[in-house]
Formats: sequence, structure tokens, C-alpha cells
Amino acid sequence: MATVASRIDLERLLEDDVPYGDLTTEALGIGGMEGVMQFAARAPMVPALVEDAAAIIELAGCEVELFAASGAALEKGAPILQARGPAAGLLRSWKVAQTLIEIWSGVASETRAIVDAARAVAPDIPIACTRKNVPGTKRYAVAAVKAGGAVMHRLGLSETVLVFPEHRAFFNDQPLFQAVERLRRAAPEKKLVIEVKTADAALAAAVAGFDVIQAEKFSPAEIAALVKRVAMMAYARERPIIAAAGGVNAANAAAYAEAGADILVTSSPYLAKPKDVEVKIAAAGESGRQGPKTSGGTVESPTAAIGSDQPAF
Repeated sequence: MATVASRIDLERLLEDDVPYGDLTTEALGIGGMEGVMQFAARAPMVPALVEDAAAIIELAGCEVELFAASGAALEKGAPILQARGPAAGLLRSWKVAQTLIEIWSGVASETRAIVDAARAVAPDIPIACTRKNVPGTKRYAVAAVKAGGAVMHRLGLSETVLVFPEHRAFFNDQPLFQAVERLRRAAPEKKLVIEVKTADAALAAAVAGFDVIQAEKFSPAEIAALVKRVAMMAYARERPIIAAAGGVNAANAAAYAEAGADILVTSSPYLAKPKDVEVKIAAAGESGRQGPKTSGGTVESPTAAIGSDQPAF
């Protein structure tokens, strides 16, 4: 079972939540009792990080069976995973694993909504998510974006060339074509991208020789007009790619795709509401090995059902 995070990182997540033991479970004296825990989708969702959640539960000393993979399309009530083991392990790992899936499934689900909306109009259009994730969570953000069917726009400043207006503030009177020449000498294998905020700036960037023109906060109508004007120009190299960026979301992705944008660039998945994961925990049979009977992945024996909207133990 491949995970996004390393074992050390997953152990740190557990340690962050349970640094000195589970006081409640220990005080109740129930840690050694065997139990079963199941995760299921409360509503339709695209799950993400389920493999990492399963690994966290295993690190707590339990056995896990996965019913869904990251990137799948789950209906309401669909099972995600089931774990068996001592109550101490189940209760120690429960909330960390649940929260990991909920937060990043929200990102994956919103990403999939944008992808589906855009590709209903333009089946091959790429959706690229920016690097504007919560600092320190990049590996999880990237995994969630991929689970949703998109790609990363930039992983960071070290691997791409993107000239912002903020860079141009230091150009003085240097012409754009000279900046292009300098960039091609310094990074000959890289695509040169520039962010523009007006049609005139976009046309100037096309003439200067940029490979990708990132149109920031253009309306779909403005993108359509820009695509038309750029297509009419003559180029020594290939026509520059037009990327629509700034404010792209599931509600307008189809309009931007229909306008002719080559790529949609978005940060909106990172603001998505987490998806609810229902958790059911039950004591196992007297043998300590027989868990509750299941039907379609749903625990049928007496359980404690815990949702993200209810208080933790």
C-alpha cells in the first residue's frame, strides 16, 4: 500500500494528536479490548489520502482493509476502510485518520468538480492547481489534486519560470524580448510563462516570445477575445499557450473552456469544505478476533457512530 507521506511523517501526525498517551482510554481501562472501526462516506465524494489514513491506523497497531482508493467516485454510504485491533489503537488513530481523509477529500472533490465541468465542454483541457496550499501541506495537496484528476501548476519557485508583474517592477526600461533572451540562456529547458492583466500586455508577451501567457482575472469573454487575437498573429515559434487564471472554479470552468483557454489554472480547491466521513466503532466478540457482522460494508452490531460534526471522546 503506497502512501504519500513517509512513515516518519505519519508517526508525527499521531504524535501531534497523542503526545503522551490517550488519557481517556487509559483511565477507562479499555485499551486492551478488541474492536472494529469502519469509515464510510456520508455523501458523494472523491476520497484522497485514504492509503495514508490506513497506514496511520496500522501504525497504531491495528489491521486495516481498504474498500476504496484515492481518486475513486464514492456514493453516500460507500465504505472506505475497516480496521480491527485493540481499542487503544483504534481510538488513538481514529480522529487523525478521519480528519486527514475529510480535509483532502474536500480538495479532491472540488478539483474533480472543476475537471468535470471544463471537460464537458473541452474533453482534453488540462486543469492545473496552484501552489497556494496551506504551507507545510504540499505533499498532501498534490496528492489530493491528482486524486481529483488535475495536475499541479507549479510545485514551487525552483522548478518553473513564471514572470509576474512584481518581477517586472525591477526591469526598469528593459524590453520584454531581452528578458526572454536572458531567461532562455539561463533556463534553456524550461517553458517561459508570464502573468498578464490586460490584453495589450498579453499581446506584447506573445510578440516577445513567451511560451505561456497566464491571463489573470480575465472574464471568459476577454479570454475568447484574447485567444482570437493571438491566433491571428505570426510567430517564429509556436503560438503561446493561453492559461486562464484567477477566479476559476466549478461554476465558471465550462465558460472558460468554451472561451478557448488552453489551460485552466485554479486555487479554489484548497478552499473547499472538508467532506464528512462517518466513523463507526464497536467492541469485537468475546474471542477478541470476531468483529461485528457487516452488510455492504456497514457495521450492523451495536456501535458508536461518530461523525465529524459530533464531539470526540
